[in-house]
Amino acid sequence: MRGRAPWSGGLAHWVEDGVAYLSIAFTWRIPEAYSLAVFYRAQGFKVRAGGPATFVRRRDLEDVAEVGGEYPDAVSRHNRDATVASRGCPVGCWFCIVPKMEGKDFTLLPDFPVRPVLCDNNLSALPADFQDHIVARYKAEGVPLLDANSGFEPRTFDDEVFRRWEPINRGPWRFAYDDQDDGPHVERVMKMLGHVRSKLKRVYVLIGNEPVASCLDRLNRVIAWGGEPHAQPFIKLNALEKRPHVRHDWTPQLLTDMARWSNQRRWKYVEFSGYRRSFKTRERSDLQGAMI
Repeated sequence: MRGRAPWSGGLAHWVEDGVAYLSIAFTWRIPEAYSLAVFYRAQGFKVRAGGPATFVRRRDLEDVAEVGGEYPDAVSRHNRDATVASRGCPVGCWFCIVPKMEGKDFTLLPDFPVRPVLCDNNLSALPADFQDHIVARYKAEGVPLLDANSGFEPRTFDDEVFRRWEPINRGPWRFAYDDQDDGPHVERVMKMLGHVRSKLKRVYVLIGNEPVASCLDRLNRVIAWGGEPHAQPFIKLNALEKRPHVRHDWTPQLLTDMARWSNQRRWKYVEFSGYRRSFKTRERSDLQGAMI
């Protein structure tokens, strides 16, 4: 099925005209990318490396690859059904690489290839006429929008934006709830989406950036507002291991537990205070049966 193609997991590589290309999304894939670069060089290929990870860890690959530059439509190497219609984001979140790498001004790509997975950073903040352009192209080509992958920004999502995208969006409505200040904006959006099924109201909730109680409160608010939270533990932009950065009153295990409780939808059956990462076989069987 279109739009269900697998993702690369943050590291894509391919060979074209004697050049081996490495596209690295996540910094924790840098060590593997380094080994691949060494392998390709040994086979006689010129090696080029790019992607968000190289923006913050460029020096880690400079002795084995030409780092930087552009490769058209590189996102499709990570998922053949993915596309991008714009670059940049005006919000400037401190934990996000996008404004640092792509800028806080939008770069519009009007001739983007229309595919089911749209990976723009902030659809609702785009100029209204360009949003109309994107929607019109999906309608004209008859391609379903199955996943607005990075989603919409709650502060700029309003009735006009909702009406514009509703005719083509066949996937979840994705938003971010990064800190307590986002609360009123997320609540307004959730009320606006009141008639939408709960599983299609997906809210990325950053955890670990605020104390435990504050992050849990945000997860519970999403649930109370009729949405489904997806917890994302805070990881440093230059991390070489996929491990959350521990701050405030968190521990690594607590970050893992809260993410699992949220993302495995355990909240449907137990509050986090009652969640146990190991429980009796019978209880596990009952829970699995209830989730089928």
